[in-house]
Amino acid sequence: MTVLKIAVAGASGRMGKMLVESIAEAQDTVLAGALDIPESAFLGSDAGATLGKPAGVLISSDFSIALADADYLIDFTRPEGTLKHLEYCAEHGIKMIIGTTGFDEAGKAAIAAAAEKTAIVFAPNMSVGVNVTLKLLEMAAKSFSHGYDIEIVEAHHRHKIDAPSGTALKMGEVIADTLGRDLNEVGVFSRVGVTGERDPSSIGFATIRGGDIVGDHTVLFAGIGERVEISHKSSSRVTYAHGSLRAARFLADKKTGLYDMYDVLGLN
Repeated sequence: MTVLKIAVAGASGRMGKMLVESIAEAQDTVLAGALDIPESAFLGSDAGATLGKPAGVLISSDFSIALADADYLIDFTRPEGTLKHLEYCAEHGIKMIIGTTGFDEAGKAAIAAAAEKTAIVFAPNMSVGVNVTLKLLEMAAKSFSHGYDIEIVEAHHRHKIDAPSGTALKMGEVIADTLGRDLNEVGVFSRVGVTGERDPSSIGFATIRGGDIVGDHTVLFAGIGERVEISHKSSSRVTYAHGSLRAARFLADKKTGLYDMYDVLGLN
């Protein structure tokens, strides 16, 4: 059995800890490195210490140390950090699984360029359930293309810094593409005051932030006399970790290329 040597970015964060734990529990993966920002209070500590399961890997902010033994880096940090990691990984042939959200067009272009040097899975949500939900939204959009208003509601914990979530935007993109629309033109991200009647071609977004909500997403197709709601609710970050490990396994025989979770799950 081939064992995948995986490093984790943001190893002391909420998602980082879940990844460290999931890597330790899987039979075909091993934690090969733990990366964090220079300001982290956990530098020099064991990546599994706060979980009560020492991993034998110390958290470092030095790329050359944290990634020295890694063939993969899983990154759920922030765009500015991920892009720095991306540059290093591309130059050293380290494959990446990127779950970071909030990239601008330049950031997305940098990821595409790096994929010419190493293999990357880049997706706004690594959950298997979310990606199956996206496929269901394609099917629904085809049937509800006329006479139905489309609204996307998402809720996350109080610490999330970008809005709408990357998953909500991906849902909007999937629906807009299916309907032959451009989300940049039809997306409505705020409603205040006298807004006038709803444009039937628009796709609305509503954002909720509070408490420790891991991630809830609902797409509403509202017609006359009926409405259909397609929802996905995360109760634990473990679903993102398990999806990330599936992505790493998918990349095992890939040297270069940019992929998403549809590729990983065979949904294309």
